[in-house]
Amino acid sequence: MSDVPDALRRNRLDEEASPYLQQHADNPVHWQPWDETALETARELDRPIFLSIGYSSCHWCHVMAEESFSDPNVAETVNEAFVPIKVDREERPDLDSLYITVCQLVRGHAGWPLTVFCTPDGKPFFVGTYFPKDASQRQPGFRQLVQDVADAWADPEQRAESEERAEQWTAAARGELEDVPDAPGELSDGLLTDAADHAVGQADREYGGFGRGQKFPNPARVELLLRASTRGRDEAGTVARETLDAMASGGLYDHVGGGFHRYCTDREWVVPHFEKMLYDQAGLVLAFLAGSQRFDSDRYASVARETLEFLDRDLRHDAGGFFSTLDARSEHDGEQVEGAYYVWTPERVDAAIDDETDADLFAARYGIGKGENFPEGAEPDWTVLTETTSIGDLAASFDLSEVEIEDRLARARKQARHARGDRPAPARDEKVLAGWNGLAIRAFAEAGLVLDDSYADTAVEALDFVRERLWDGDRLTRRWKDGDAAGDGYLEDYAFLARGALATYEATADVRHLDFACSLADALVAEFYDEDAGTLYFTPEGGESLIARPQALEDSSTPSSTGVAVDVLDALAQFRPDSQFGTVARRVAETHAETVDATPLNHAALALATDALATGRYELTVAADSLPTRWRGTLADQYLPLRLLSVRPPTEDGLQAWLDTIGLDSAPPIWAGREARDGEPTVYACRNRACSPPTHDLAEALDWSP
Repeated sequence: MSDVPDALRRNRLDEEASPYLQQHADNPVHWQPWDETALETARELDRPIFLSIGYSSCHWCHVMAEESFSDPNVAETVNEAFVPIKVDREERPDLDSLYITVCQLVRGHAGWPLTVFCTPDGKPFFVGTYFPKDASQRQPGFRQLVQDVADAWADPEQRAESEERAEQWTAAARGELEDVPDAPGELSDGLLTDAADHAVGQADREYGGFGRGQKFPNPARVELLLRASTRGRDEAGTVARETLDAMASGGLYDHVGGGFHRYCTDREWVVPHFEKMLYDQAGLVLAFLAGSQRFDSDRYASVARETLEFLDRDLRHDAGGFFSTLDARSEHDGEQVEGAYYVWTPERVDAAIDDETDADLFAARYGIGKGENFPEGAEPDWTVLTETTSIGDLAASFDLSEVEIEDRLARARKQARHARGDRPAPARDEKVLAGWNGLAIRAFAEAGLVLDDSYADTAVEALDFVRERLWDGDRLTRRWKDGDAAGDGYLEDYAFLARGALATYEATADVRHLDFACSLADALVAEFYDEDAGTLYFTPEGGESLIARPQALEDSSTPSSTGVAVDVLDALAQFRPDSQFGTVARRVAETHAETVDATPLNHAALALATDALATGRYELTVAADSLPTRWRGTLADQYLPLRLLSVRPPTEDGLQAWLDTIGLDSAPPIWAGREARDGEPTVYACRNRACSPPTHDLAEALDWSP
């Protein structure tokens, strides 16, 4: 190995800030980060790249690391034959998008850990996901796979075949990720209701959610159904409610600590993969807040409130930003075990809850002692909490009122949470991502309007945290951790954070947040919009050159960044009519109109944004120093899916100072001529340039229709 550069003689991940990369810093594999040193080494040595992509709370990533990457014999083969590169998909979603697209095209499915063998210039010729160290009935073993790939690369004929395959797969990935339709389509007024009809057709009417297998949260799809329910699609509302009920009552939800796990492994929503992701919490808070308004549901409001409390308690930096994830695993009997922190037994319940009746109620409510429901657990008597007995049935069985049942259960949950806090806790990934924080900021801001205005204070603190550490006035950096900011911002970072900033302005009436949203939108258009193609790309124009420049049209675990970008650009165009925001939003929506029409459920966020363009937003302009307290309750009770709330100064003199702040010469239509009347707070309700008469009664304005 005398010709091997020093960098490749050791594992370099101890120099990285990513918690996921740090988890692999002690592996005998000589892992390299994705950087120019590693890539140039692969080219100079003419060695293939072994690329492994995952994230810190990924269960099967942990398993593969323990089985294969910690094995000295496996590591020896990897180190001698490859340039091994580890990537945190949360830091580099562009790389993840490229290679997982190849896996989906080739295998028909994909996931993490993502296992890729590439040519020295990064073109993939073998893809897969998790592999056991030794072969099983269903999968080849990784130990043999590594040797086979190394032998094939060393054989000239087989290498040529691999290189040809790499060219074919790269071309297919480029076509999948970069291509746009030859001609734009038309925006359809019926897109939303058609999409809702598709969603109803795919709904699991017995257990809630969609499909008949594993159950994933899909907040954008729920929002689509809720919005359609206001347009004559009553069944869409029913399916939305069934889905919200299933998520709130099953094992996806943490009934003791609040917040949601990643997804459930079964149709019945019982056993989850236990990691908790910031983006899931943010999206589901918005879904439950909307559900609480649409159905006047205190239960949904409570779920949203408890999830926000979880975020504030367990995923928040002291200075205001939000961390990324909690792991699925925690220590149990000296080993890292999935779910150990969250599961219960009758003995654990009795030890945690003081009052015997409270303990019995807790066990009866959540199915403890009724037969264990977690066969994959490390202990045979572990139970995942699910609501198995209704409050009414408990009241009848215990001869107590429903109010007392609720009070006792609340006390029991509090004691259970306190006792659970003494268990070894799951690891926390403490990187702060700009885009994911944007999602959380929007959730807290909306809660400030729906639940309590104190939540908006949390949104402001998080927004200030990100702005101070990741925004330089022109460009956004993706990740901050322990004082270190790194990585180009991607489309999702600009779009999600701009949407969060706009929501914070709506909740606080502070124009500086609107100004920040507009600044982000300016940068978004400059860096990601391709006028010739009529689309937004996921990576910045001046970013790293990869095998393809991806778009992000479909929803995944997060909403489509293109969909969110179109939505926020259209909304901000109401404040900046002189900008490109509105033109870009409409052009991108038209470019992809036929794609969205054909498969709206795969593109739910983009379908929602397209619907806003086709239908028009519901503008509520309030001329007042702040949103009057007496109006907050009225607004909180109303489900207004296309609401754009804009509080402006009551006088023209006050408005001029705002115009100076955001760099406008004259008032945009959403503010122009909409001053306060009679010295009192005044509201104007408008849609498609038709407005209600100015009124001092918000309820009266909300009753108006054009």
